[in-house]
Parts: sequence; C-alpha cells; structure tokens
Amino acid sequence: MAIYDRNIRYERYWVLLGAIFRRCFRSLHFEGLDKIPTDGAIIYAPNHCNALIDALAVLSIDNVPKVFVARADIFRKPKQAAALRWLKIMPIRRVRDGLDEVRHNDATIQESVETLRHRVPFCIMAEGTHQPERLILPLKKGIFRIALQAAHALKDEMPVYIVPVRLEFGDLYHLWDRLEVRIGEPMNITASIAAHEDATDPQLTNILLDTLSERMWSMLGEPLRPKMVAPSLRLLGLVLTAPLAMVCALLTLPIWLAEIVIRHSVEDECFHNSVMYVWIAIWTLLTLGCMLLPWMGLEEWRYQLRALRASNK
Repeated sequence: MAIYDRNIRYERYWVLLGAIFRRCFRSLHFEGLDKIPTDGAIIYAPNHCNALIDALAVLSIDNVPKVFVARADIFRKPKQAAALRWLKIMPIRRVRDGLDEVRHNDATIQESVETLRHRVPFCIMAEGTHQPERLILPLKKGIFRIALQAAHALKDEMPVYIVPVRLEFGDLYHLWDRLEVRIGEPMNITASIAAHEDATDPQLTNILLDTLSERMWSMLGEPLRPKMVAPSLRLLGLVLTAPLAMVCALLTLPIWLAEIVIRHSVEDECFHNSVMYVWIAIWTLLTLGCMLLPWMGLEEWRYQLRALRASNK
C-alpha cells in the first residue's frame, strides 16, 4: 500500500485520537482556514516547538489525513519503521547525518511528489529541528527541493503551494492550556517558477526560502497569556474548588504520577507534552473515556494555580 492511499483503520483511529487531542487543550482555535488553497497540492510548513503535538495540530486543521516526514534515525528498527509508515510518516536524512545519507532522500522526495499528485497534503517542519522558543530558526532547504520537484512534475495538472502555519502554545510544557493554529498566506510555487523562468532551482530555492522565512516571522503575534483576573478572585476560586480538585486527583492518580516521572526522566522538555498526550490517550481508551473528564477538572485547577503564580511575579 502506498503511503498516500486511503487507510480506513488509520482514519478511524484518528477520529478517536483527534477527539482526545482536542480535549487536551482548554482552548483550541484555528485562524485563516479560508486561506488554504483548494485548487492544488498543499505542503504545510509549520513552526516546530513541541515534537509530536505539532504534527497533531496540523492534522487537526481539517482532520484530513496528511503525510509527514521525520528524521531518519528513528526508522532504523524495522518494526518501528513499519509503525511510522502506517502513521503516514516518511524518513528524511539531514546534512548532519552525512552527505552519503542525504543522497538517500531522492526516494523520499519522489514519494512526496506522488503524494502531492494524489492531492494528499504533505507536511514538513521547515526549521528541521524543534526548539522551545518563540522564534523561527533558519529554514532548511529540503521543503523547497520537494516543492520545486513537485511543481515541475505537476505543472500541467495542478499548482503546488507551500502554506505556512504558526502554532502558538499558551504553555509549551503543559497540555491543558491554549493553542492557536494560524494559517498564513500561501506561496504558489508553480507561479514562482513561471515568474522567475531564468532562475536556476538553487537560485529559486533561495528566493522561496527568504519569502517563507519572512511570512513565518510575520505570523508571530503576542504570547498567549492567561485571562486577566484579580489575584484575590483567582485565589478564592482555587480555595473553593480545592476539594473537587482533590477528588479529581485521586481518580486520575496514574496519569499525574506518570507526569512527574516523565518530567524527571525525559531530558528534552519539548517532548513532555507529546509523551503525556500518548499516556492520556492510552488511559482514556482503556477506561472508555472515564478518565478524561476528571483529568480535565484537575488540569483546570492546576492551570489557574499557574496563572496565579504568574500574576504574582
């Protein structure tokens, strides 16, 4: 089965896991959905600051299955590689892996073109690595190589677009907070080739890189902050709801105890939310959803506590 073929089992799982994902945020907002082109192939280019959660946020834009790429070293074990492919994730080699390894990207790029030919959206984190800051790292050129090759191959069939996406988290290290997914102005790669017909692909790559970088930077807004509430009122609310929070804590003991372990054992903080989401999803499915509501109640109480602490700084 090709990676872009429809997989009914995958789609059924995503219905469940996507619903759990949306419940993991106290607020999930999408902005600019009307900017997504409907007449061509789409390559999503989000910022990358929260590991797996970033991919799930892009999947949630329209709940349409999408194909992703991830660093090639996590595909070394055959069973793991098979699972990742079932999840519609392809390997991509980076320059840091060595030039000999990078040459193996040709197969991935060709499969990416076929994915776009079948109108299945493609997603690549243009920064090439994740980082927990509110900034944009220098973009890598892999996304433009894929986009240009696809535009050349599909020029008589459909235009190819790169759509910048801004993922803005209220808290990078705790799930129960706000998440905004902002869609930026799409880049028509097919039209760019026509507009710079005398430019070589390397020259055009630099032009596109500068354009995408500028658009991704322009999408940075103000940080998402807790709603302004008088500290005394927030403290009163915390005191009054403390008994309910204790009940929720008892009901969700395995979840928040695991969170303590995760925060002490997973060195890269950008992976905390990803690991916690998987853990919460497992418990939600095992308990037929019974764990989710008390967990949300406990997390709301903890969110208000963090907000109170922030207001006192």
